[in-house]
Amino acid sequence: MNTESPLVRHFTATGFVVHSGCIALHWHPKVKAWLSPGGHIEPNEDPVQAVKREVLEEAGLEVEVLNTGAELRLPYPEEVISPYTIMVEDIHDPVQGFHKHIDMIYFCRPTGEIGLPEGWLWVSRRALETASDLVRNGGPPEAPPEDVRALGIRAIDFTESTGVADASLC
Repeated sequence: MNTESPLVRHFTATGFVVHSGCIALHWHPKVKAWLSPGGHIEPNEDPVQAVKREVLEEAGLEVEVLNTGAELRLPYPEEVISPYTIMVEDIHDPVQGFHKHIDMIYFCRPTGEIGLPEGWLWVSRRALETASDLVRNGGPPEAPPEDVRALGIRAIDFTESTGVADASLC
């Protein structure tokens, strides 16, 4: 008989928001890393609705989710934009305990105002490529994690290759 507790998994959605060749990142105090906006998918919410809500709640940005995958374009049933990728992340939460996030990764671009709240940065492709340390309040500078850098670069490249990128640089 298996006496181990079952592995808990949460479905989440993350948005790599691209503007002017940069992505929006913030220092996540619980995770202790530079991250893009994202969070849990709520009941009765699809992943695209979740990522739009999370980006607005966390970064104050209204966004368009970019279609990075194939579409059938059928009249029925309704399609949800496919994520760029899905990652399974280990979460060590002191309150909820160890669990995993099944994280749907989307590329987005702002559709309105582009000002970011305090604690958020527009991070350039060059800073991502060179793993540059980013300055944060209340702690030593630190580079974003490898997966954030790699996905950020791909998000920037995707927007530039599809012609949805802005001309100016951050």
